[in-house]
Amino acid sequence: MEGIVGRNRFVQFIAGMGVALALSGCLSSGEDTTENEAPPPPSGNAAPQITGIPSTTVKVGDIYTFTPNGMDPDGDALTFRIENMPGWASFDPATGALSGQPTLGDVRSYSSILISVSDGQASASLPRFAINVTQVGTFTTTLTWTPPTQNEDGSTLIDLAGYRIYWRTLPASGGYPNSVTINTPGIASYTVENLTAGSYEFVATAFNAAGVESSFSNTATRTF
Repeated sequence: MEGIVGRNRFVQFIAGMGVALALSGCLSSGEDTTENEAPPPPSGNAAPQITGIPSTTVKVGDIYTFTPNGMDPDGDALTFRIENMPGWASFDPATGALSGQPTLGDVRSYSSILISVSDGQASASLPRFAINVTQVGTFTTTLTWTPPTQNEDGSTLIDLAGYRIYWRTLPASGGYPNSVTINTPGIASYTVENLTAGSYEFVATAFNAAGVESSFSNTATRTF
């Protein structure tokens, strides 16, 4: 496609570790009722209410805290409950506060957490949610390259707009879940930060002012 950045015009992409990378209605009960049938008496109790949006991620070593807002129209005393609480957390039934500080052994997703409130007669709950505990990344790697000067058809590249770096952990299959867009075409390096121990694969593309993106470059790998 005319205007696409040429993949083969990127020189080698060095990942700071000697690895080369080339850029390229109603329910019916079924029962009859009569006009003289008295309606049920109104309830003398109004159900409580609960609101709030809990955070769904926390890093190892950070303190997680969430306190919902509970309210009862009748002014009744409220008690909070929780289901599927993470083992690293604690819960206050008087306030509904969920808090804790996960450690490295707690890294995973904790799903179907449910916080509810009751006035002793009726209850209400928040939607179920999950908390993902992630590991703090301490590793970095720097990628460098030479900006391309030609399009795939050999014409001079005059509208280079930037680059995209993609990466994933190994072993892996499918696409690259991590990426960053660099909107400064004049730069020629980028440092990927907050990487955790493991093996990684990096690829890169370039794109022009029209948003046309080149194909992936060759890959570079790095292990921490």
